[in-house]
Amino acid sequence: MKAGFPREGSMNRLQIIILAVLAAMAAGTGAQETAPLKLVATIPLPGLKDGDFDHFTPDVDGHRIFLTAEQNGKVQIFDTNTNKLIHTIEDLKAPHAILYRADMKKLFIVDGDDSAVKVYDSDSYQISGQIKVAIDADSIAYDPATKYLYVVAGGREAHTPYSLISVIDTDTSKKLRDIKINSNHVEAIVLEKSGPRMFCNITGLNAVGVLDRNKSALQATWPLPAGDKQNVAMALDEGNHRLFVVTRDPGKLVVLNSDNGKVVASLPAVGLVDDMSYDAQRKRIYLAGDQFVDVFEQKDADHYALLAKIPGSFRAKTGTLVPGWNRYYLAVPHHENHEAEVRVYEVQP
Repeated sequence: MKAGFPREGSMNRLQIIILAVLAAMAAGTGAQETAPLKLVATIPLPGLKDGDFDHFTPDVDGHRIFLTAEQNGKVQIFDTNTNKLIHTIEDLKAPHAILYRADMKKLFIVDGDDSAVKVYDSDSYQISGQIKVAIDADSIAYDPATKYLYVVAGGREAHTPYSLISVIDTDTSKKLRDIKINSNHVEAIVLEKSGPRMFCNITGLNAVGVLDRNKSALQATWPLPAGDKQNVAMALDEGNHRLFVVTRDPGKLVVLNSDNGKVVASLPAVGLVDDMSYDAQRKRIYLAGDQFVDVFEQKDADHYALLAKIPGSFRAKTGTLVPGWNRYYLAVPHHENHEAEVRVYEVQP
């Protein structure tokens, strides 16, 4: 039989399969091209054992990024031009958050299990002092106007029914005072720039606390919707008066009016979120959680939609957006046969 093309209107089974595969490949390629995050580098971390990371902090002008390997007791420093690990600070118990002050060339590292904020030279990485705080110190917020660092501490590990937000003057490396919160579990805190308010996740009450940081007093407590529990991550869109809160039980993104605490939106989200970044330029919200990074689109102040679910990894819940570099960083912990790594993504239009 003479070989030739099939008659018009007919198609054999092999051709159908080939066309289906090509269509799937084309769809996949299109999805990758339009995804909001594009993987551009992976930095292996073979020296780490199982255990969570906690937070990133960038040195934008110096092209470095710092990462706390909380359960490995290390802080790892990366060159963001070469995407390589360049140094590890090892003399820590459980590092959580970091403040980098470029003007002083200092790192303020919260070491929760050692009840201290430890101060390091950011060039030599040598310790120069410490400020004692309550045990289980964790989340921070920094006010560049006053140079004050706010540190969440105490509560569960301190075996007290209350938590503290310690106020530290980073110019003098001295603790000024403690703000008492009547819950044994407080998580993320954010500061507004246009006024004196500070918001915190009062996780033990499934609520958001509003404080006047000039008066060091709790002004209001905004309960989350019934059934929404374990609020950990938080971010603020000050221009639109919107406060973003993520719960773990169940996984949800809850959007509040930052003037009055009213819920304006609530959407299902990835579980176990620990870090959230708001992209003011592209009107996106990035949530790092277990197995995925969820990217939400802010259509306007009251309307939000899931834009993409970027594949993550087991307990890869530490991530940060660095707008000046157009990069998003995700820390992936060691798990079974998969070594720890940092994934570097380019933010797409």
